[in-house]
Amino acid sequence: MNTITISTSSLSTRMHAQYNQQPAHMTSLEIAEICGKPHNDILKAIRKMEPAWERVSLGKFSQSSRKVIQPNGGVREFPCYELTKTETLYIATKFRDEDRAKLVLRWEQLETERLALHPPMRLLTTKQEVLHESEEIVGEQLDAANEESDGCLTVTEIAAIYNMTAHDLNSFLVDMKIQRWRCGQYRLLPKYEGLGLTADRLNVSYSLKGKLKYETYLVWTEKGRDFIVNLIENGHGWD
Repeated sequence: MNTITISTSSLSTRMHAQYNQQPAHMTSLEIAEICGKPHNDILKAIRKMEPAWERVSLGKFSQSSRKVIQPNGGVREFPCYELTKTETLYIATKFRDEDRAKLVLRWEQLETERLALHPPMRLLTTKQEVLHESEEIVGEQLDAANEESDGCLTVTEIAAIYNMTAHDLNSFLVDMKIQRWRCGQYRLLPKYEGLGLTADRLNVSYSLKGKLKYETYLVWTEKGRDFIVNLIENGHGWD
């Protein structure tokens, strides 16, 4: 069988992704709305304070744009800034106390909502927890990889229709020049490839060193099953 060995480092990759989610942002448009100020005034304040921020942090504020529905039903695109919490509160140092308070409360709301959607990942402390998490990752990978082979039949299942063994049916298909043994597994001959008769299915197992081994094997679609049935009963694969 074709074998692909994948290390369980997939677990650390997933953990790394969870710890490196994109930080939340607040646009200058939202700041203007919260503080009840014209957006142009907020833009002016940001531009005025940006040089000092750039000298200290060695970076500019992120610029973007947003489409806003107009009172007449049209849509207009407005340039704006996307600010992190720290950047927002830096800009707010020039605002009134009430406006700063509104922004602090809005950020608290954003962080609460974000925490509800993306709770912090708990550190895995036992071998059982690590294995359970690894199994979930493997399951997700197999579900995605085997989507095409859902509903397909193994050669063992088809052979059982005629009280045959999988070995006997595979040998029969080889004799009929439908498939051949190649690279450790049965594969269709070129004449029958691309006809929708078969699909590849992945199976996973662990090596003694804890690495995942992905093995592919051939399964038969309903069309492929009918092909084999006609082949056995009528001497050819089609009605």
